[in-house]
Amino acid sequence: MNKNHEKAHEKMFQSTGGESKSLSEVNGSIEVPKGSGFWKTLITFTGPGALIAVGYMDPGNWITSIAGGAQFKYQLLSVVLISSLIAMLLQSMASRLGIVTGKDLAELIRERTTKRVGIFLWIITELAIMATDVAEIIGSAIALELIFKIPLIAGIIITSFDVLLLLLLMKLGFRKIEAIVATLVGVIVLVFLYEVVLAKPDIAQMFAGYVPTSKIITNKPMLYLTLGIVGATVMPHDLYLGSSISQTRKVDRSNEEDVARAIHFTNIDSNIQLTVAFVVNSLLLILGAALFYGTNSSLGRFVDLFNALSNSKVVGSIASPMLSMLFAIALLASGQSSTITGTLSGQIIMEGFIELKMPLWAQRLLTRLLSVTPVIIFAIYYHGNEAKIENLLTFSQVFLSVALPFAAIPLVMYTDNKKLMGRFANKRWVSLAAWISTIVLVILNIYLILQTFGIL
Repeated sequence: MNKNHEKAHEKMFQSTGGESKSLSEVNGSIEVPKGSGFWKTLITFTGPGALIAVGYMDPGNWITSIAGGAQFKYQLLSVVLISSLIAMLLQSMASRLGIVTGKDLAELIRERTTKRVGIFLWIITELAIMATDVAEIIGSAIALELIFKIPLIAGIIITSFDVLLLLLLMKLGFRKIEAIVATLVGVIVLVFLYEVVLAKPDIAQMFAGYVPTSKIITNKPMLYLTLGIVGATVMPHDLYLGSSISQTRKVDRSNEEDVARAIHFTNIDSNIQLTVAFVVNSLLLILGAALFYGTNSSLGRFVDLFNALSNSKVVGSIASPMLSMLFAIALLASGQSSTITGTLSGQIIMEGFIELKMPLWAQRLLTRLLSVTPVIIFAIYYHGNEAKIENLLTFSQVFLSVALPFAAIPLVMYTDNKKLMGRFANKRWVSLAAWISTIVLVILNIYLILQTFGIL
């Protein structure tokens, strides 16, 4: 390592010493065995990736993916693949930023911008967290209604208090949270894998769908759904979350080999779990194609999907109440796992941007109240009109599209910064790929927003 890199790292290590740490109650709480073999070390680093992955398969993505299959069969699988590769790139950068600097993305933005800019970015990010929670709360509440016949408003209130579950889990240790989220993800995978097997998709056409075609750009309805899939895939809160929970493993930052090892195994965990998210999103689209392509079914709501899976006129002989119930269980698992990570992200953002000092239980409760209040107001106002309530999902995804560049651009800038990152700064090809991906995402999201509001 040259002298410039040494000086950069000395400065970095000095700046992180003695300050409050991101998610301080779990930061560096998991010991990493020294001199252990590959598999034992990987198991130690396995877990944060599952928390990241749920953001890429939350209820906000479901209808878009299934509708993509229902309308265009397997042709949009290539979009799911490209979106997943972009997610892997940005998340690897977020985790590397946290491991190397000992700070999360919110802390670095606060330190490296003016106070006014910092407050503006905090408000945008806080609204993005609220938008994320909207999809998760509504998805969970609808699942409770479908499974247990609980009224939607009651389901929203019940879901809002699952923050208390997170408080209990934090006392039991971060590994427990990782294990529970991983289990919920496993439930989602198994449910949709089972349903896809029953649907008997055309395997040859399915694999051909992963090859991009020019139709995606030239066919306007297909382009719109493409934008919906890509625009809703990379969640801004996941970039903040990734930069923080990558620090839960105890790493000696004065030892570059330790840092390099942590980055290596964290990336393996992240890529494995994001591959699982890719499989889930693929299964959703394949399910839509195999069951609903050519049926002219209305699939605009979760209730529509639930009913269609038990309707033999729509899905044929495999239709059954069990199929519908499994869908609802997977929806509940998705909503609950996403809610846990959304609440953690809210804490990271509050602590990072404004250095909020208050008891953890109060902080988490405040985070949840900020996000659930507009949902409850909306649900009460449109009581009995679930279609209107589910429309809130669409607007939540649109706002996430607005917030994305405010997280992605600083992330690429900071990981490009050799003074900050030393030898762990982005390689040239990584930097080029990241900037291209970020610019493309921003352009697509702007186009999606204009389309959504009928401007284009």
